[in-house]
Amino acid sequence: MRESLVPVVLMSHTAHIRSHRKPRRNASTLAMRAGVAGGVLSTLAVAGASGSANAAETTQTLDLSALTADLATQVAQSADATQQAAANYELQAERDAAAAKAAQQAKADLADAKAKAAAKKKAADEAARKAAAEEAASRSAERETLSASASTSVSAPASGSVATVIAFLKAQVGDAYVMGGTGPNSWDCSGLVQAAFKQAGVDLPRVSGDQSTAGTPVSLSNLAVGDILYWGSAGSAYHVGVYIGDGQYLDAANPSKGVVIQDLSGYPATGAVRVL
Repeated sequence: MRESLVPVVLMSHTAHIRSHRKPRRNASTLAMRAGVAGGVLSTLAVAGASGSANAAETTQTLDLSALTADLATQVAQSADATQQAAANYELQAERDAAAAKAAQQAKADLADAKAKAAAKKKAADEAARKAAAEEAASRSAERETLSASASTSVSAPASGSVATVIAFLKAQVGDAYVMGGTGPNSWDCSGLVQAAFKQAGVDLPRVSGDQSTAGTPVSLSNLAVGDILYWGSAGSAYHVGVYIGDGQYLDAANPSKGVVIQDLSGYPATGAVRVL
């Protein structure tokens, strides 16, 4: 018969000492401790989650506050800009109104100035016409007087033709000199001589060069009243006049003098011709 073996458990060399024995823990104690630890951990987890939520809410609250402040600033700036724009529009409207008023006033002033200028010009033209009419009347009366006394005031032969020429010439004294002029109130030198001799029935050429060869040549020492004087060479003379006696001649001299009586000694002629 086989013997049963009993297992031998070796004990610690301090097992016999009571204080060195490890206390035994029962299942209920362990369960209670596990529950407490789980509750603590759950509390800590909830607290952590709550803290995170509170932090997020705080952050969101801070962000909303900043956004509200920024929006208020933008609204204020927009209001200021709108007010400034309204002020600018009002100022521009005032300027436009002032410019329109100034333009209207300038237009009225211009119209008034034009009216005054037109009135002044009309008055000046009327005065000029009146003066011209008076001068023409005076000239006409003077010519009639000269024509009436020509035969007695001219030292000339008893020839009605010469007297007629001289009377006509003296009646034109004071008229203007105009190049190409043939009367009745303005002349050039050959136009005046031609018109004077036409009064006596003599048709002379129109220009000075031709008139200087139209009659019989005479010497300057043997001049008679009514002889045609010329300056320049015969056939190409540049100026003519008529001898009226006593060393004088009458001609349409130039634009500054007009028709005048001059001394032959002051401007000696080149030659002379006689047609009457």
